[in-house]
This record gives sequence, structure tokens and C-alpha cells, in this order.
Amino acid sequence: MIELTAVAGLTGLAVGSFLNVVIHRLPLRLGLVTSSNLDSSHTDSALASPNPPGLIQPASRCPQCETPLNWRENIPLVSFIIQKGRCRHCNTRISWRYPTVELLSALISMVVATVLGTQWLTVPALLFSWALIVLAFIDIEHYLLPDAITLPLLWLGLLVNCLDSFTTPQAAIIGAGAGYLGLWLVYHLFRWITSREGFGYGDFKMLAAIGAWLGWALLPLVLCIAATVGAITGGLMMLVSRSGRGRVLPFGPFLAMAAWLVLLFGDSFISAYLLTSGMGR
Repeated sequence: MIELTAVAGLTGLAVGSFLNVVIHRLPLRLGLVTSSNLDSSHTDSALASPNPPGLIQPASRCPQCETPLNWRENIPLVSFIIQKGRCRHCNTRISWRYPTVELLSALISMVVATVLGTQWLTVPALLFSWALIVLAFIDIEHYLLPDAITLPLLWLGLLVNCLDSFTTPQAAIIGAGAGYLGLWLVYHLFRWITSREGFGYGDFKMLAAIGAWLGWALLPLVLCIAATVGAITGGLMMLVSRSGRGRVLPFGPFLAMAAWLVLLFGDSFISAYLLTSGMGR
């Protein structure tokens, strides 16, 4: 088990480096982000290019000076520490998102491997976890949840559950439909009452994908955790800083966190609830 966890951690570090590439380049590649979408303090030469970089090519380079990075500058987490968080060529500060995603990917991969062990379900669970990381960070940076990730994730969940994996095929299909329709109804009810938009259509598709992986029965638990943590986070931001007041929080990161927790520990949450409510006696 220790060997499996270690391998999962190292794999997670390497994958985390690629996830950073996806987080940075995919919105550019899809034309979802332009220089007009970003504040004036953000400088990125890729935005000015008529041909945004692909996910594989060109090789990794500094977003500011566009100098290609050699292998010593591209070691997950280690290079950031050695270079003290700065580009060796232009001395521009490297975003903390890069080591954060790499470390988070490693830790999450280790937890998945520890909880699920050596079985085939560990592989799709890792893919699900990595996709959630990408969606969460793109939503944090751009308030976007690209169809290029949510829709394939939905279909992959349905395919995986054809084998009665995390849930039954029927529950997965109903979960996909219920995830989209449920949040769609909440969105329109909220807009009708407040004349404001509370969610984006990307949130509907992300919850549909989560429903395809977890099944319809666990969607209320996912929404409960996501909404609770989101409300607490928003409240703390308002208390700590005035700038937090009126700021719109992306819902994707909270959905991602809740979905990952429920995937691995959903039964434990339900058992604890039944026990504390007296229903489990």
C-alpha cells in the first residue's frame, strides 16, 4: 500500500504539471479568454498571438518572456522551490497556482490510491479527480467551466458506470439528467425572485457530469456540501475584507471539492448523518 501511495503521489505531481498547462492554455485555445476579459495588470504574450498554443505543443515556456523551459526548470514543485518562485530568464514571479496545482494533484492522487487501493476503479477515480482540479482552477481564474471538459467527463462517467462501478447505469443516466435540470431550475427560480443570475450554464453541465459519476441519489449531498462550504467561504471573505463584499464566487470549485469528497467518502457521510440523527440505530 505504501508503494502504491508513493507511485500515485509521484504520478500526481507529473500529471499536475500537465494540468497547469491545460488550465492556462485551454481557455485561450477555445477562444474563451482574450485580453479584454482580463484586468490590465495581467500580461501574457499568448493572448496577443493569433494562434494560441496547443495543449501538447509548443513545449512549456515562461508566459511573460516566452523563453522555452529546459527539463531542470520544469520539474514539478522542485523547480519552483529552487528558482524561488521566479523565472530564471526574466525574473518574473511565477504564479503560485503552478506549485499549488502540482501539490494538490499529488495529495489527491495519494488519497485516492489509499482509499481505493489496487483495483481498476482507482484509474477512473484519478481521471475524475484530475478533471475536477482543472475545472476548479479554470473557474477560479476565468469564471468558466469549458464544455471541452464537462461534456467528455459526463460521457466518461456514463461509460464507467455501464459496469456498475460507482453506481448503476440507470442511476448514472438519471443523475446526469437530474444534475443539469435541478440546477437549471434553481437558476431560473433565483433569477425570477432576485432578477440576478446565481449560476452559469457551465455549472449545470458540471453537475450533470457529477451525477453521471455518482448517481442521482448522492447529488443532494454534493449540493449540500458545496453550498455550505461556499456560504461559509463567502461569509469569511466578507468578515476579513471589505473587498469580499459583493464579490461573486465561482461555484465550480465548491462543486469539485464536494464531488471528490462524496466519491470517496459518501458512504461515511451518510452513515455519520444517520447515526447522529438517530436513524441509524
